Amino acid sequence: MFLSAFFTTGRIIFIIFFVTAFISLMIYSYRKDIKNHNRYYKGAGKKVVIYGGLIVLIFMAIRFLWGH
Repeated sequence: MFLSAFFTTGRIIFIIFFVTAFISLMIYSYRKDIKNHNRYYKGAGKKVVIYGGLIVLIFMAIRFLWGH
């Protein structure tokens, strides 16, 4: 098995347990706070896309104007 070359059996079991628990707790936490998300973060996705796009464009302009 590919993973056995890098990880022991105990580490593989720990990774599986950790990832499962982390994802479960994230889903539980998100569902618990869904009301607050709708009230406080309405339209946040659009802002992230707009501001992220601006940052990328500025970076590209700087790279284009000053080389490398």
